[in-house]
Amino acid sequence: MKSAHITRLRLTDFRGYGALDLDVDARPVAIYGPNGAGKTNILEAISFLAPGKGLRGADTEAVVRHEGDMAAPAWAVFAEASGARGALTLAAGARLGARRQTRLDGSPVSRAALARAFPMLALQPEEDRLFAGPRAERLKFFDGLVSAAAPEHGEALNAYDKLRRQRQKLLEDGRADPTWLDAIETDMAAHGVAIAAARLDALSRLQAEIDAAPDTAFPKAGLALDGATEADLAAGMKSGAAEDALQNRLREGRDRDGASGRSLSLGPHRTDLTARHTGKDRPAGECSTGEQKALVVRLALAQARVLARATGAAPLLLLDEACAHLDADRRAGLAEAISGLGAQAWLTGVERGLFNAFDGRAQMFEVIAGQVTPR
Repeated sequence: MKSAHITRLRLTDFRGYGALDLDVDARPVAIYGPNGAGKTNILEAISFLAPGKGLRGADTEAVVRHEGDMAAPAWAVFAEASGARGALTLAAGARLGARRQTRLDGSPVSRAALARAFPMLALQPEEDRLFAGPRAERLKFFDGLVSAAAPEHGEALNAYDKLRRQRQKLLEDGRADPTWLDAIETDMAAHGVAIAAARLDALSRLQAEIDAAPDTAFPKAGLALDGATEADLAAGMKSGAAEDALQNRLREGRDRDGASGRSLSLGPHRTDLTARHTGKDRPAGECSTGEQKALVVRLALAQARVLARATGAAPLLLLDEACAHLDADRRAGLAEAISGLGAQAWLTGVERGLFNAFDGRAQMFEVIAGQVTPR
């Protein structure tokens, strides 16, 4: 099977890198060095070649290189790569204060087309205790998995959130025209049901992949979505009726949402992802940090296999501090899973020994104070 992989990466005035030019092959790429050396900056740069706000959600002002009080006029990321349809080029960049521009083979590209041409998944250290953390972070993580396989899901999320903010502002102003609110809530309901349906479809595929896979160093999880619209659809409600139900919940919650300053109505923005550690039959949130990380890695690897079948190419994986909180057996399991998938994974860690399990199957780069050296 093909893999989405980078063969050359160039950074210009990105974070601490005035100019960086890396040549790599399709194998995993392990980047190691002390904290603050600039490892994650490389992964963040790559993440701007995919739809979304990047690994850290940073704007132009945050990522452009600074020298003292002086900022560079622009930043850029360029990659020669191979994707689902063969060789391609990817570029992203922005002038200071302007919006990011992304190009595929030299031309502007839509979110959906970019995701299909060059599939990518990312894991970050903040997700190590995903199941014990805030509901919104679990939902964001899961929606990221869904959007990687169904790019239109990300577009629906953006449209829904924009409408939700408009509605909330009108409610807080206290002078909203009910007819205008009806129109906004009708559009919210249409996008909301599409979001819920995509989540349920993705959850079904992901759970089937988890259940069918052999036992590994990473535990299996039983997943569920706790959301009113998801529950309506799962119970067999037709999409039109589900839209009506969501619109009614939004209408009935206007006074409460306006008074609270938050959208508390039970829409797709209030959904939660729940998980149980199958082997221990206990909620994932009650498991240790290491077990929670292992569960998250299992989910990401399962979704990578789903995505590989859907697009015809194993996705590029961005695994920031992936080996942190993993014991030696699970580090070996991660190396085997990545190799079995045939994916190019970009991994970071504080020391080379964290990647010993790759045993020559990965390219090694050491980063010290922004200087990247092949090892």
